[in-house]
Amino acid sequence: MIAALEIIVFAYLAFCVLYNLIFSVAGKLSFNKGKNYHTTKVFSRIAILIPAYKEDDIIISAVKSYEQLEYPEDLYDVVVIADSLQPATIKDLKVHRNVIVIPVSFEKSTKARSLNTAFAQLDDVYDIAVIADADNILEADFLLKVNHAYVTEGKHAMQAQRVAKNLDTPFAIMDAANEIIANHINRKGANALGLSASLIGSGIAFHYPLIKQALKETAAIGGFDKVLQQLLVYKGYTIHYLEDALIFDEKVENAAAFENQRKRWLSSQFVYLKKYFNKGCRALLKGRVDYFYMAVGQNMLLPRMLLLAGLIFMTAIYLIFGGILWISVYMWLLLSLGYAISLLLPLPGKFYSKYFFKILLHLPGAIGIMLSLVFKLKGANKTFIHTKHSKTDIDNPLINVARK
Repeated sequence: MIAALEIIVFAYLAFCVLYNLIFSVAGKLSFNKGKNYHTTKVFSRIAILIPAYKEDDIIISAVKSYEQLEYPEDLYDVVVIADSLQPATIKDLKVHRNVIVIPVSFEKSTKARSLNTAFAQLDDVYDIAVIADADNILEADFLLKVNHAYVTEGKHAMQAQRVAKNLDTPFAIMDAANEIIANHINRKGANALGLSASLIGSGIAFHYPLIKQALKETAAIGGFDKVLQQLLVYKGYTIHYLEDALIFDEKVENAAAFENQRKRWLSSQFVYLKKYFNKGCRALLKGRVDYFYMAVGQNMLLPRMLLLAGLIFMTAIYLIFGGILWISVYMWLLLSLGYAISLLLPLPGKFYSKYFFKILLHLPGAIGIMLSLVFKLKGANKTFIHTKHSKTDIDNPLINVARK
């Protein structure tokens, strides 16, 4: 009985490690070919949609940054979906170039509800819809790169590379490292293996009619991106990772913000695994590997910090009691090594010299938070958990290595 339990636990954790390792190596072996985005002579009409829930402190600064984009200014509009913004903020927004303000108010605010309201009010004159968060800043040539992928390569569903706007606290550094690893494994690695890149929720771009119709079928409170990605892949679309297109995102600064963010993510993962498990398995039987991967495969995995905690715990148990247990402690050590390699491969060299030891010092606290969240998930997916933002400037020394 004990041996059978050991095998089950080992097999599941080994599956999680093997997934991370294979996708990490695949991402490392996939090389980004340089492209001249200025050769595209056809310019699409683009709507940049920004759901802004009580983001009065940063939305004006974000909108100002969009005025600096390298794209014909008569071919893109910035649509601010003003959810519970102050009247003075709305007034200030309206004086900026290319800005359309759509005030909204909901009993329960969600990104999907804000976006659906905006799509219902906008004219269908756009070719591409880009969705960004209120704290996001786009790289100057972001729209050129999205337009090139859409016009020249025929890509209708895209996820840009989201990178940290700030690295000013240990939690911000950990959040940034997690984003680098996720970009490498879940997006670059997935595309390298012929699978769709997972969506993050911002820095995403779509064929306008496609996303307008897809969002009509999306009403999630938590995990908006998880619902959307499985819906698009089920419809037969591949989600492409635009590694060259950078969007800057504010990283959480403290333990409280980290806990709120991870609670939302963890809850949505478990909820949607249960919701889409049967549908995903049926799709796999029909040979639809990409949909199974998106709806089931990703959601079956332990979050990275929980997996790390599990491997450390199991290795320690086998170091102490290995003599009376069935699986060798060396198997657990090998598994831990494989997982460490999968996490270390995506991180750029500059990260190790500047930030690695800061992460090691604060990692136990972050793991403790993740473990505690396992017991706090009840109802989390039914509640809108807002993360407050305040950063208006980009302060990230790793920007120059983001594409490597």
